[in-house]
Amino acid sequence: MKIRGFTLVELLVVIAIIAILMAILMPSLRVAREQARSIYCRSNVRNLTLAWLIYKDENDDELVGGMPQSENQSPWVRLPPSWQTASVEQKKEYIKKGLLWPYVREIEVYRCRSDRRKNSPYHKNAYRTYSIAGGMYGVNPNGGWEIIPCIGYSDIKNPSTKYVFLAECDPRGVNLGSWVLYPKRREWVDPFAVWHRRNASTLGFADGHADMHRWLSKGLIEWNELALHEPKSFSFYRDPTLGGDDELEDFEFALRGYAYRELQ
Repeated sequence: MKIRGFTLVELLVVIAIIAILMAILMPSLRVAREQARSIYCRSNVRNLTLAWLIYKDENDDELVGGMPQSENQSPWVRLPPSWQTASVEQKKEYIKKGLLWPYVREIEVYRCRSDRRKNSPYHKNAYRTYSIAGGMYGVNPNGGWEIIPCIGYSDIKNPSTKYVFLAECDPRGVNLGSWVLYPKRREWVDPFAVWHRRNASTLGFADGHADMHRWLSKGLIEWNELALHEPKSFSFYRDPTLGGDDELEDFEFALRGYAYRELQ
């Protein structure tokens, strides 16, 4: 009995069909992968926020310091003295010297799986994704960046609306301080990371919940992406009126969630 095989034309047709199916399925697979990573990111932020809450419960309501390189605070994480040239492994070791490490002893929790900085020659030694907002004891207790920060948990008004943690993309290769903005002059200062769907950030709030926020302004998103792709060209400080009504809405959201005791 003669067995008939595929002709060349039939084989090419099958290959073409497979290629078409792959082209159809790949975007869906990328979306599914990113959704899974965003869930993992929210879990990271929720764990860090719960650790932040446990710390204040065990320390008479006092918030952990939000400035990694501060000599005067007891910070949640620390930076190596030579942070400009420190390796990823050195940065991991200094995360373990922070005051939240006893509560979150898995180093992977401090990094989002969608953090794309490791693929950039400017950020190749970056590791930690998340930062604490400046008003959550992330600036000098006597004041800085136009505010007097919250020192104790009781200083925070409406904790469910005030974010503690967010993803940051500091253009200096490491998230150097806390994440700040200017509330009085109404100006962006630090870039935040938009790792998810190119327009969304994960936020951890002072009541313990974590959520994903979608930013509206294309110009604002491009400013933040510049910190990732062209950090040497990035300029701190941005006027939110540049992006029109969408960016003004973004800024109002960020400002409403930015906790502090009082303006300076």
